[in-house]
Amino acid sequence: MSSPLRSYVEVSADSHFPIQNLPFGIFQPKQAKPRVGVAIGEYVLDLSILEELGHFDFVEAAVLSGNPPKGQRVFSQDSLNAFLAVGRPAWRHAREVIQHLLSAETPTLRDDAKLRAHVFHEQKDVVMQLPARIGNYTDFYSSYHHAHNVGTMLRGPENALMPNWKWLPVAYHGRASSIVISGTEVRRPNGQTKPPDAAAPGFGPSKSLDYELEMAFLIGPGNSLGEPVPIDRAIDHIFGFVLMNDWSARDIQAWEYQPLGPFLAKNFCTSISPWVVTLEALEQFRKPLPPQDPEPLPYLRGKNDFTFDIHLEAHLKTSSMDAPHIITRTNFQNLYWSVAQQLAHHTINGCNLQPGDLLASGTISGPTEESRGCMLELTWRGANPLKLPDGETRKWLEDGDTLTITGCCEGDGYRVGFGEVSGRILPAV
Repeated sequence: MSSPLRSYVEVSADSHFPIQNLPFGIFQPKQAKPRVGVAIGEYVLDLSILEELGHFDFVEAAVLSGNPPKGQRVFSQDSLNAFLAVGRPAWRHAREVIQHLLSAETPTLRDDAKLRAHVFHEQKDVVMQLPARIGNYTDFYSSYHHAHNVGTMLRGPENALMPNWKWLPVAYHGRASSIVISGTEVRRPNGQTKPPDAAAPGFGPSKSLDYELEMAFLIGPGNSLGEPVPIDRAIDHIFGFVLMNDWSARDIQAWEYQPLGPFLAKNFCTSISPWVVTLEALEQFRKPLPPQDPEPLPYLRGKNDFTFDIHLEAHLKTSSMDAPHIITRTNFQNLYWSVAQQLAHHTINGCNLQPGDLLASGTISGPTEESRGCMLELTWRGANPLKLPDGETRKWLEDGDTLTITGCCEGDGYRVGFGEVSGRILPAV
């Protein structure tokens, strides 16, 4: 029996970034240009330097002419898009090379102090940026319990789900330009709202600001316009996952959403975590997708469709609290529709996905009260205020509140995690 994979880099047991993970991201060292790195423990490994030394020539060989131009190094760029475009064989090979270089058995970096000083940066000393140039963003509505809870509030339990919900992965196209990296402050939006008893709408700051605990995946190679991606090949187009908070103004949404759906209530800001956890790192945490009733149409039936066992939490810290308080505990397995089904449905009409596109899960809620993934559900539209440890209550998020989402998978003596996505709310302009 082979010994467990170990790195010469010291990694604490509760770290999200052991050698079994190795998520990719874009980091900027002090007084230097952004480039591609991998997280290991408390450090970032600079792939651009290793690329210059020839460790990733196979990745450059996989890059097609013009994407990026020949001679332009993939890991020296300020986004992952060029790397996303090369596809899974190159992704896997790159990951294997990085694991080998970081292994306790490999002397290349372990025994070269001068090289280590160049290729490692402490995470606390760098600035993280968006991992990709996100051309398009789609937000699904794939959690049964979330959809049922929201539908119950609006239409009653007998008509909670719309007739199409169990037949197709419902979604809408979001706004890519307002996707921001974790740590970016969130400005409370202004907009039109209309209370039920008002004769006409008014204008002003949202009074019902909410978070949505979500995950999202980045597209690698795209598909040509007019050519759908079959469900059993969907996995070839998915690079990896990030955490997401799709901030929502519920009072603005209630007035604007009919008949075309979310608009200004959601496009003011969407936050994502900086590190992209690959499908290879998540492979051992795959779980079979539970049976769906009714059985989906043939184009949505995968041979071995799957979900992931990812523990997810939302933490709220008000301006007067000393420490954050957990308000949601849920799991990625609470999604009804799989990522393969989401991608297959997205392209079934010939829609062309492109490298760097972001597809999000929608709010991930479970069957219990503590597993509800937004304030709308936790407080039942404000009727049952959330009680916090310091005596404060919340119907909705208030100015000065910081909302943080974390997620990880529990391995045998280690974690494969996503870090966090966090944002503090600022007053409206």
